[in-house]
Amino acid sequence: MPTPRRPLIVRLRNWVGDVTLGVPLLQRLDAEGYDLHLIGKSWARDLLAGHGWPVHVLPRNWQERVALLRRLQREASGTSTGRELNALCLPYSFSSALEFRLAGLRALGYAYEGRSLLLARAVQRPQGVHELQVYWALGDALLGRVAAPPERIGLHVSAEHRAQAQALRAANGIEPGCIVICPFAGGTWSKQDKTWPGFAHFVAQVLPGFGRSIVVCPGPGEEAIAREHYASARLLPGVGLGTYAALLQDAAVMVSNDTGPGHIAAAVGTPLVSVLGPSDPVLWRAWGPGVQVLQGAGTWPEAAAVQAAVARALQGG
Repeated sequence: MPTPRRPLIVRLRNWVGDVTLGVPLLQRLDAEGYDLHLIGKSWARDLLAGHGWPVHVLPRNWQERVALLRRLQREASGTSTGRELNALCLPYSFSSALEFRLAGLRALGYAYEGRSLLLARAVQRPQGVHELQVYWALGDALLGRVAAPPERIGLHVSAEHRAQAQALRAANGIEPGCIVICPFAGGTWSKQDKTWPGFAHFVAQVLPGFGRSIVVCPGPGEEAIAREHYASARLLPGVGLGTYAALLQDAAVMVSNDTGPGHIAAAVGTPLVSVLGPSDPVLWRAWGPGVQVLQGAGTWPEAAAVQAAVARALQGG
């Protein structure tokens, strides 16, 4: 008889880039026989739809979160011995570890913010390595063996999202092989803005020279910025992350700040020109062989360097 799959409740991080970088770990655990039950923001369900993992929306308050964790534990298959680890805590916060403990789950996570006593097993977080490798190392700890992370993330896109992307392109006259831009950036790096100051000029004056449609998909609250500063681009507001990933799959290249959609582009194999500015590429660059990182660690590239990178991507090199 086949070996029963072991239930594992996984709390995801709260940012698009982090969840995307955690996909190789989830794929690895799935392949090792774990029955994954994910908990994350509402958009995570859309982003990960192509993998078929159940994603439960993270409740707003801690009482509802603990109740959800307890329900998931009750619904588990019953293959646990009672002593083995049955949960994985990817966030570093004290509260996330406390919620696992209150729910009676035996969680693995990183020792951080004095939460080691709340976790069934706390391990030291690797220092000076890429965030994808940080998540991957939790898989090493859970499985008891070290393996090299993959060169590509390999985010799966569902057939439904591919159909939605095709319909969206057809409705807006956008050809496959377009250029997608993401001139937005959530949060800061060391209190510095992650938005390339030359982005608007580059889109208006340089990108049209490549003779392709330029597409921008603003998120909530970004629509006005897109209309004001990127009027030459095809504006597609309100696109869910799954459909966004499908649009990126058919794009020729993406030009992006250090932000979640850039990580998604690399994850589906789209050539990416990643303009980092203050961000440290050692820790947070988009992951994949088709990524060109420009500057970072406190400096911005010149428009000519970004133009050359786009040309290389379009030429397949």
